[in-house]
Amino acid sequence: MGETIENRRRRLIYRSSYTGMKETDVLLGAFARRHLAGFDAGQLDRYEALLEAHSDPELLAWMMGQEAPPAAMRNDVVDLLCRFKLDG
Repeated sequence: MGETIENRRRRLIYRSSYTGMKETDVLLGAFARRHLAGFDAGQLDRYEALLEAHSDPELLAWMMGQEAPPAAMRNDVVDLLCRFKLDG
């Protein structure tokens, strides 16, 4: 039997909070806790693919506005990630 969507959300929240780089732990962990509960299966697929395909420094640069993600990577999840602010 496959993983339930709730277990998948919990797993991705945990994974986002323990990336191996403190800065991304804080930002991705907060992003995941705030948004993953509302993600559908397709969005969870895109988020998980993002975590698998890109390094912590690369994701951090996108979130901090230091670099733009490649056009081929742009989707609803990446756009939401790039607009994410800890205080908002």
